[in-house]
Amino acid sequence: MTSAPASSAPAAASSQIRFGLICGVSAYTLWGLFPLYIKLLSFAGPAEIVAHRIVWSVPFGAFILSMRGQWRETFAAARSPRIIALLGVAAFFIALNWLIYVWAVANDRVLQASLGYYINPLVFIAAGVFFLKEKLSRLQIAAVILAAAGVSVLTFGAGVFPWPSFVLAFSFTMYGLVRKTTAVGAMPGLFIETVILSPAALIFLMWLQSQGTLALGRNGFGHDILLFLAGPVTVGPLVLFALAARRLTLTTLGFLQYIGPTGQFFLGLYYGEKFTLAHAVCFGSIWAALALISFDAVRRNRKAAKPVAA
Repeated sequence: MTSAPASSAPAAASSQIRFGLICGVSAYTLWGLFPLYIKLLSFAGPAEIVAHRIVWSVPFGAFILSMRGQWRETFAAARSPRIIALLGVAAFFIALNWLIYVWAVANDRVLQASLGYYINPLVFIAAGVFFLKEKLSRLQIAAVILAAAGVSVLTFGAGVFPWPSFVLAFSFTMYGLVRKTTAVGAMPGLFIETVILSPAALIFLMWLQSQGTLALGRNGFGHDILLFLAGPVTVGPLVLFALAARRLTLTTLGFLQYIGPTGQFFLGLYYGEKFTLAHAVCFGSIWAALALISFDAVRRNRKAAKPVAA
């Protein structure tokens, strides 16, 4: 009689991990395919697309909060001036990230967007050194040098400095650092961020309407539906990621995060973007750097697990 709970516990844990993997892979796959959606919105400008992402994320976010029973957590966070201030800063960086990303895709720079999210883990490491006073391991130092060399080759070889890549990586790193120090969950935090940004987004959309340049309502019902979907497309992957984050280790999530930029990379090639030898060297160096920091992360986790096992 007592053996059933013991045998069911590993099965339940395995089921949770499986569900977490499904959610994590789904989230990063959707982020990797996001350029397909942006290309469908070519009838609207990048700034208007971002404004729609913000505005339509509010009602859809409210729906998700209701489904997950997180309103109490959301209201508790909203009553804290410190949390609101931090989420205001986070909102600025995520809005900047969205704007540059949409602009990059709309202007046939999907490869540069992909590069930005590939180097994002390396920028996180650099931010840890400057802001959190963390120390780099030898493998991390080698990874940073490799990445810097690759970007240098692209800059001088192709004659173009990939500034969108660095803005994307920097803005998302700053967003991550702010959220790391903010005591609020992923979905309640995103909801408050979009609420903070929504007045400016609404004013911008009203201004476009007054100028006669608002895409909404001018290109047919099908195009309007695509703009309305900006909310679910923005919030949906984050909900899947939140479900995965509660069930998977950080190391597993670290490996999964490369699905997104890899999908974007192949989409950039599919759209016929220029890929020269300098691009090959740059991306090869970044991939080698990511392999080094991934190996370093696994090695550190194993070392940390040994005393626990003992």
